[in-house]
Amino acid sequence: MNKNRVEAFSDGVLAIIITIMIIEIKAPHENSFEALVPLIPIFLSYLLSFAYIGIYWNNHHHLFQATKTINGTVLWLNMHLLFWLSLIPFATSWIGEEHFASVPMSIYGFVLLMCAIAYNLLQNKLIHLHGEESILQQAIKKDKKGKISLLCYIAAIPLAFVSTWISGLLFIAVALLWIVPDRRIESLINKE
Repeated sequence: MNKNRVEAFSDGVLAIIITIMIIEIKAPHENSFEALVPLIPIFLSYLLSFAYIGIYWNNHHHLFQATKTINGTVLWLNMHLLFWLSLIPFATSWIGEEHFASVPMSIYGFVLLMCAIAYNLLQNKLIHLHGEESILQQAIKKDKKGKISLLCYIAAIPLAFVSTWISGLLFIAVALLWIVPDRRIESLINKE
């Protein structure tokens, strides 16, 4: 099967996700800087989620650059990933509107956790499909960043009920961990 349709469809869905998130930010009905103050939590939640969508888009791109072939399972696992990513605008809106309250923060963490699990399932299927000697397997190997991310999400969900600040800092830490593009795949592709 050709991977180009999967990439194009995924790019389109991610663009729509970002569009939905920005549409959720409503302009104030006053023409003063003070009118922007209530939008600060909403903008901060948008900023964090925009970074996450960008990270997934970047890593998805690299993942499929190293992919030569796909199958039906890959198609469904990609849809699984897109499903969880499509819930980010809802979770983003909720944490922004509720000023990072415990329940919305825990749901945001759950959505991020499920995105990470879905990405790992897709990544592992592609590695399995391409074999142990593939570029993907060589590049990813132990995937420390992926494991650290999962642990941070798992910790952040219950910690949202202890301190939303700690939970939020874990989300930011994971984003910062991934904000620099993962060059493992890119460097191996360039060597070929």
